[in-house]
Amino acid sequence: MPLRIGTLLLAWVIAMVLWGMAHGVSDIERGVDIPIVFDGVPDDLVLTDQSARAVNIRVLGSRSALRDVGPSKIDYRIDVSGVQRGEAVYEIDTGQIEEQLPGGARIVSRSPASLELRFARRGRKSIRVRADLAGEPADGYTVAWVEIEPAYVWLTGDRRQVRAMTEAMTEPIEVRGLTGPIEREVRLLLADHVWMEEPTPVQVRVRIEAENAPPGSEETS
Repeated sequence: MPLRIGTLLLAWVIAMVLWGMAHGVSDIERGVDIPIVFDGVPDDLVLTDQSARAVNIRVLGSRSALRDVGPSKIDYRIDVSGVQRGEAVYEIDTGQIEEQLPGGARIVSRSPASLELRFARRGRKSIRVRADLAGEPADGYTVAWVEIEPAYVWLTGDRRQVRAMTEAMTEPIEVRGLTGPIEREVRLLLADHVWMEEPTPVQVRVRIEAENAPPGSEETS
């Protein structure tokens, strides 16, 4: 009987050890990239450069606690409402991140220690859209006309880049070897810090017809 009790006790101890290993009783260390979110960017400014896109932290805690630590559940927010045009530096406050960590987890290191930002004056401009046609239609066919809707768009962003633009080019539209009209919804190829004020779809219709076709005729590909 004593032997059986001893065997049961040993089995219980082994089971507890295995359970502890499976549930992460011992602490581990893990690296996590925390996304940076900017609040209160002034309406007359645009963020054109930042020294880091995320804050990398090393977190110490149990396996079970670290399961709830990730970029989809934690972010680092910076209030830039009082910023001026030019460069700005913000120290990284780990306390804000630690407030979002589950119990039993703590930060042992973070990188970077500070974040450097650059803000430029915002501008806006109405600009013509031009379709970028790639290739040539089939032999004996030609591009009769191109229709773009909208023909003009309002762009906003870094004022220097916006003011320097004379037209907004679409992504390439392949017409090589075609014998009839096509219609495409396309993107505009804009600079990094320039975007459409209202992100409406851009539709391009290209009329392709035989070179000797009478006016008003239409062929399909």
